[in-house]
Amino acid sequence: MPKTAFNGFSRLSKIKDSSLRPAGRLKIEWAESRMPVLMNLRAIHSKKKSLHGVKIAGCLHVTKETAVLVEAFKESGAEVAWSGCNPLSTQDDVAAALDANGVQIFAWRGLSSEEYYWCIEETLKIGPQLTLDDGADLIFTVHTKHTEYLKGLRGGTEETTTGVHRIRSMANEGKLKYPIIAVNDAETKSDFDNVYGTGQSAIDGVIRATNVLFSGKNVVISGYGHCGLGLTSRARGLGANVIVTEVDPIRALRARMDGFSVMPMEEAAPLGDIFITATGCRDVITKSHFAQMKDGAILANAGHFNVEVSASDLENLAQKKREIRPDNVEYALPGGKRVYLLAEGRLVNLSAAEGHPSEVMDMSFANQFLSILKLANEGSAMKPGVYEIPRSQDEEVARLKLQSMGISIDALTPEQRKYLAGWEQGT
Repeated sequence: MPKTAFNGFSRLSKIKDSSLRPAGRLKIEWAESRMPVLMNLRAIHSKKKSLHGVKIAGCLHVTKETAVLVEAFKESGAEVAWSGCNPLSTQDDVAAALDANGVQIFAWRGLSSEEYYWCIEETLKIGPQLTLDDGADLIFTVHTKHTEYLKGLRGGTEETTTGVHRIRSMANEGKLKYPIIAVNDAETKSDFDNVYGTGQSAIDGVIRATNVLFSGKNVVISGYGHCGLGLTSRARGLGANVIVTEVDPIRALRARMDGFSVMPMEEAAPLGDIFITATGCRDVITKSHFAQMKDGAILANAGHFNVEVSASDLENLAQKKREIRPDNVEYALPGGKRVYLLAEGRLVNLSAAEGHPSEVMDMSFANQFLSILKLANEGSAMKPGVYEIPRSQDEEVARLKLQSMGISIDALTPEQRKYLAGWEQGT
């Protein structure tokens, strides 16, 4: 059972096992060595105590990379309360290490739905001025169940595509009550974290849960957005024949032009050996698709919520089930066919593996850190709404990342700037 513990602020936390903290600290130190941009920001702002007295409630996967961000906030003077944003994504050793370092944390792997929302509500007891979210469950909870905290909030940030969709819907309906920066939409986040991070880590999760060979397999990727781009590229690189399913005609055309087969899921279902969803939508793979699948088909989801592969349909269709490997459940269907659902249909990259590599989260979390700084200083003057990250910040994060890699690039001359800004010159 999870243990209640007192952290450095003498505030209650709830974690799985405090004895795991040494292993968690080693993981965090490894991540620090791979995240030079965020570590540089941490060094600068820990000296200035730029977040002195600021209270932050966060709801984001408790991984070693998240821990580097949380500790950057703490060393910059903030008081932090944290929960995980998925029932299966918390790394219990990392949670223990954060608790030992004075972070008020409510997170352990294997949460029930009731426990999940209890953890979010506990973080709000800090009385936050800022929120940091991944999926918008914290934002949603504040707006629906704990509106008493709205008056103290200066702003918040949102990390992922699904969460940005939710807060934009709230804003469009006039229901968003404080400013939120859409960190996900920064190019140095979505074009790297979503593409390269998801592409590598989701396939890593599938392999850890199955040890299956990708080479020669028919791999069906649902969704050809940023995450789908990464998944298809990595699957093809492993020697798979890749099939894409889409509802967006432009994305479907792009997938075909990129050399992938494109077809409806009804046609892909009997062909696929491995299915990975990355759409952000529900009921992408349902009962009619399960019935058509090959014996041995593997099902995984890389989207934020566990609604893309209909686990309820699979439960109703199956004659029996058993966990055949960690994060891998075998469903026996009528006629003797078997299909395998990974990580309960939750985020396979975080539930069955460790999530995105530290190097790519470096840029995402540098954007989070800079956005929180902005909101701490300017949030009170900002109107409720969804805000983009400034282009200048995006470019600065990319520049710092290049510098950490020992790469320099050209700069425009004054004449080139004038040419690009002008309209007079022709042929």
